[in-house]
Amino acid sequence: MKYKIAICDDEQDQIQYISSLVSTWGKQKGCSCDISVFGAAEGFLFEYEDNKAYDILLLDVEMKGVTGIELAKRIRSDNSRSEIVFITSHFEFIGEGYEVDALHYLIKPISEDKLMQVLDKAADKLSEEPPFVLISCEGVTIKLYERDILYAEAFLHYIVIHTRDKEYRIKENISAFEEKLSGDFYRIHRSYVVSLKHITRISRKSVNIGDAELPLSRGKYDDVNRAFIDHN
Repeated sequence: MKYKIAICDDEQDQIQYISSLVSTWGKQKGCSCDISVFGAAEGFLFEYEDNKAYDILLLDVEMKGVTGIELAKRIRSDNSRSEIVFITSHFEFIGEGYEVDALHYLIKPISEDKLMQVLDKAADKLSEEPPFVLISCEGVTIKLYERDILYAEAFLHYIVIHTRDKEYRIKENISAFEEKLSGDFYRIHRSYVVSLKHITRISRKSVNIGDAELPLSRGKYDDVNRAFIDHN
């Protein structure tokens, strides 16, 4: 298992100490930890714009400028499922974590045992994460949950991924994209991969995903029907 972890604290000695503990935790668990460190929330946000696929965030609450609480609210505005752990010197900040669904508060000085327990808890929650794919869209890495994907449509040199809320145009071969997906998806046509969960109607020549009517390749009617029934 690999975890992408960010540590954001404006005290350099804290960054070094926490980073060392996280590395030790990763070695003990036999997992790979890709650790990024930031001395200010602004630096994290600059990086975050290009890569939102963080698993665990360890955020100092009382940073100068943008605080850890404000940073967490910004992250949650993207509906990020990252596990957020706040670090603080003061107990009075603890109540502010509920609205951003913080996993835990760690009080300075941070106990090694306590941090290890919190990282274990974060890993347990992340292991329950629903299936997803990582895509690169306009230079930004995005984590797309399969439950939100309706279908993918191929064009000459790119594909368009249709989700519940928006469309993502990426430069990728549809066959390569299909290989990333679970058995919840089916290739109904050389240009279309659809979510079996979102099919609303199947005819001899087409498949409906909501209001979208997509072409069904000749000879695939029985197979897609069987896949749909087996899935549901």
